[in-house]
Amino acid sequence: MTSPSPEAARLASALRELRTRTGLSMAALAAKTTFSKSSWERYLNGKALPPREAVQDLCRLAGEPEGHCLALWELAESTWSGRAANEPPEPPPADDARPSRHPALIAVIITVCAVTIAGVTAGLLLLPGHPTAAPRPAPVTTGPRCRGSACDGKDPMTMVCAAAPDTLATHHTVSGAWLELRYSRPCGTGWARMWSTHQGDRLEVTAGGHTRTARVRDTRSTTSYVYTPMTWTSPGTVLHACFHPASGGTAECFDGRVR
Repeated sequence: MTSPSPEAARLASALRELRTRTGLSMAALAAKTTFSKSSWERYLNGKALPPREAVQDLCRLAGEPEGHCLALWELAESTWSGRAANEPPEPPPADDARPSRHPALIAVIITVCAVTIAGVTAGLLLLPGHPTAAPRPAPVTTGPRCRGSACDGKDPMTMVCAAAPDTLATHHTVSGAWLELRYSRPCGTGWARMWSTHQGDRLEVTAGGHTRTARVRDTRSTTSYVYTPMTWTSPGTVLHACFHPASGGTAECFDGRVR
């Protein structure tokens, strides 16, 4: 059997840690989510890539903020889907102007599944003798949780704005970190992200007078994406990012314009 990629292995390890924290057995975990016991066994052993919603469910049950695990999931998904096969160990290059269709396909599949589940549940409720308090399917989020100014200062991952954003600009720093300026049309927001970093590195993004900041706070974050909060943008807005390495030295800055 093919071994999971390092990215998938890190994700599986983080999920196992969360599952241990919940104290739930595989059967109990399946009972509290829409994913089966056998599915959870594959996800936690790194034999299958979990859907984004499974990661969110486990974070919710463990009382863990979603950001770190979703960043690990995005890295693992990029490798698992093959999008990173012909690239350096970093995510997509700046000259790839075509947004990935994979997140959109996931959203379509999720929507179809949600409609099917709702239909089956409604049918069961009409059967004679069926209890009136039938369990309802878990709510499914298929689009952004905020738009425009309502997204200002919020995390692009948890607000589902990072599903298929445009990459405005990419920069490779002297210290080896990679930086990107990103823009979500559905949300109307921009942000910056960094990876291959060192603990203490800091990234700032400014647009329209508002500056948002992200810092690499621990060693585990150096192996995943770290995002700045979002800032409200519109076509023509220039995003200005500056990277401040933990080792000191001159800040490295670059720009990207929303098209």
